[in-house]
Amino acid sequence: MRDTMRAAAKKTFASLAAAVAALGCVIAVGQPAAADGKWCNNSVCIETYDSGTYLGRVEVSVVNTNQPNRISARVWTTNGWSANTKVEDVAAFRTYRDQAYPQRHFPAGTRLCAEGFRGGASVGLPCVTITD
Repeated sequence: MRDTMRAAAKKTFASLAAAVAALGCVIAVGQPAAADGKWCNNSVCIETYDSGTYLGRVEVSVVNTNQPNRISARVWTTNGWSANTKVEDVAAFRTYRDQAYPQRHFPAGTRLCAEGFRGGASVGLPCVTITD
């Protein structure tokens, strides 16, 4: 009986590890941002308005559910820049929007990410690679 439970636990752990690895690959690959554009993941989108390696403004939007919620977001790059957006109480079925202003050039290959929070829980993490 104990061996059966151990084998089942190993299979469960292996399945979970494979799922986490697959999710990591999806997040790590992302889309390149050679120009302005919009990238989404679950309920969160980031939108850039500048081309090349310069980012002047980044907009973050978080889609709300059928209940009022407290919503916020965090925007960052892999080379150390980050900003928290405002915290806002949003009515049901509303979309939260806020901007972050990096106003600088980033090295090509830098990742830009935004994580949205609804009621304190993460609801999406879109990332994009900045290219020339």
